Amino acid sequence: MPYEHIQVPAGGEKISIADGQLHVPDHPILPFIEGDGTGRDIWRAAVRVLDAAVEKAYGGRRKIAWMEVFAGEKSFNQFGTWLLDESVEAFKEYLVGIKGPLTTPIGGGIRSLNVALRKLLDLYVCLRPVRWFQGVPSPVKRPQDVDMVIFRENTEDIYTGIEFEQDTPDNARFMALLKEHFPKEYAKIRFPDSAGIGLKPVSVEGTERLVRAAVQYALVNGRRSVTLVHKGNIMKYTEGSFRNWGYALAEREFGDRVYTWEQWERTRQAQGEAAANAEQKAALAGGKLLVKDAIADIVFQQTITRASEFDVIATMNLNGDYLSDALAAQVGGIGIAPGGNINYATGHAIFEATHGTAPKYADLDKVNPGSVILSGEMMFRYLGWTEAADLVIKGMDGAIAAGTVTYDFARLMQGATEVKCSEFGDALIRHM
Repeated sequence: MPYEHIQVPAGGEKISIADGQLHVPDHPILPFIEGDGTGRDIWRAAVRVLDAAVEKAYGGRRKIAWMEVFAGEKSFNQFGTWLLDESVEAFKEYLVGIKGPLTTPIGGGIRSLNVALRKLLDLYVCLRPVRWFQGVPSPVKRPQDVDMVIFRENTEDIYTGIEFEQDTPDNARFMALLKEHFPKEYAKIRFPDSAGIGLKPVSVEGTERLVRAAVQYALVNGRRSVTLVHKGNIMKYTEGSFRNWGYALAEREFGDRVYTWEQWERTRQAQGEAAANAEQKAALAGGKLLVKDAIADIVFQQTITRASEFDVIATMNLNGDYLSDALAAQVGGIGIAPGGNINYATGHAIFEATHGTAPKYADLDKVNPGSVILSGEMMFRYLGWTEAADLVIKGMDGAIAAGTVTYDFARLMQGATEVKCSEFGDALIRHM
């Protein structure tokens, strides 16, 4: 489609999808949003690293045609809107893109530009890999045990945004409806006259497509297990249903390739615990993927004390939000935590920095660009450009191991050399 404010690069080609498979040309057009605040510094460093990885991996045969699209402060200042309609259309048309951190507007309108993009494109998976790089300072004893991939449901749960503010007409109407039609539930509200109310939808469809993506990822990437994280012991018909629907989907669609704790429980009840344990042991020895579950609050404890027991995690929106950042803290913080928002059915994906804009550091060439760089590495793997992705990881490993790091790591690492944001990008390229 023609664009008024977006310049489509000459010589690039569109990524397409057919029968669930991406078709990536050698010169794909990739939309990008540089981001607000420190996003400008970060993007300048990141794009050089990503281009260098592609050049080194493919010797000029492949090259990205970057296409800037607009959201956040830059969009507002230039076009009077926080999210340019053309930007959404560009992500729709070109399927795969990347973005830096964006400001959340204050005082009404879009609550979060990130959430808006996820909803508009139905990017139902928030993919957050968490791994440790040798030399990165960590508050835990064994950060090397942290190697997990989180599949966070991205469109449901309390992030749906259905809320009724206390002492408003809408709140009063909702409370009256609840009192009239569901008096038992209304009676459970301790202070109904002064309570704000929020709704938490969790659906069969939303659960199944997330768990399907997590199991497929685990099988393709040779992972050991998928853990369904939930608080189903309390929220039985939302989070508890997520657990039950997840198990049912895994057994129905991947039965010959997985073994679930639901199967273990059925065997235990019928034949005893010893038989169930033997069945599970034989299934895992035969190469099957273990699908299990864990209560959310226990997961926060065990991912610290027994991190090696977790591999792929599938969970709902709020749990995933908390857990992603908590795990990132074990391996260096959200400054280097990558993320991707994906719809595996349509092929749409936006990879993004997971941290904020840090405006006080804007344009100082100071902050760590690792989050966007590693999000680009995720994007390369999504495109099937694994050689370029491997070079990004090699560069990151080498720079950090050599102690050539930005201020956030340098202040915590003994003998490190503090470098600027742009210089950290240079170091990554050297270590490729």
